[in-house]
Amino acid sequence: MRIVFMGTPDFAVPCLEALIRENFDVAGVFSQPDKPRGRGHKASPTPVKELALRHGIPVCQPEKLRDGQALSILRELAPELIVVVAYGRILPREILELPKHGCVNVHASLLPKLRGAAPIQWSVINGDRETGVTTMFMAEGLDAGDMILSLKTDISPDEKAGELFLRLAPLGAKALVKTIRLIQSGQAARVKQDESLATYAPMITKELANLDFTKEPEALCNLIRGLNPAPMAFTRLDGKVLKVAAAKPAPGFCGKPGEILDEKRLIIGSGSGAIELLSVRPEGKKPMTGEEFLRGKRLAAGQMFTRDSHYRD
Repeated sequence: MRIVFMGTPDFAVPCLEALIRENFDVAGVFSQPDKPRGRGHKASPTPVKELALRHGIPVCQPEKLRDGQALSILRELAPELIVVVAYGRILPREILELPKHGCVNVHASLLPKLRGAAPIQWSVINGDRETGVTTMFMAEGLDAGDMILSLKTDISPDEKAGELFLRLAPLGAKALVKTIRLIQSGQAARVKQDESLATYAPMITKELANLDFTKEPEALCNLIRGLNPAPMAFTRLDGKVLKVAAAKPAPGFCGKPGEILDEKRLIIGSGSGAIELLSVRPEGKKPMTGEEFLRGKRLAAGQMFTRDSHYRD
């Protein structure tokens, strides 16, 4: 089966690696245009592009998909199937309808839950205890196509979004290979999604990362886990930003939202209780424990952390 692969970030790499390892005929790869990165702002290839070039697979990086150029290239490549994994672009109808076997997407949630751009982060933010990956035949709606198969995995209570990314990426590759084998044999299911169960996972914003200590401890700790490693939750003390990488509820403590409640452990009033900030990064400094931060700042109980709606990284 002749395949065109569309993907951009690290999450998509194991899926392309699996196609190469299983000797599928990958005729070409589409990836987002190179973007400036690092201090020198030099254009760097996407992770998917790097892998494709190492294996001699031609790469296309169109700025747009609706101007006819991408469609013309795809017609020349003549794929029987298009595989899409975290590509970052919406495919127009003429591309969706081009391949004989359609377009298949690997989505990092148990659809119809968490459709959208950031399902992994939101599964952690929401405090879910289970997630997984779903393969589906793509349609014009947002992640609304017919499902083929799902693979499930538990989310541990202290698991961060970055750690879940690392586990779901190879699970997605496993699901993709199974899915293509089913399509090849004519046994791929088409399961309609129950629209009444659909939920959404919108893009993560910096405003979401701006800690609101009026929220209950568990919800705030889930948010901090879900925003690690990026964009990382933050708060502000004495006019300076403090990024927060890890926290846990602090039973037995209660105070005003944002109030420092202990002089030895970095315990902060949150909702009707409190949380302990376990790992933080002060502005312009390296990561440290909450206790190290307290010793360095010599803070006293009663001082306040604040939200900052005008924060810019």
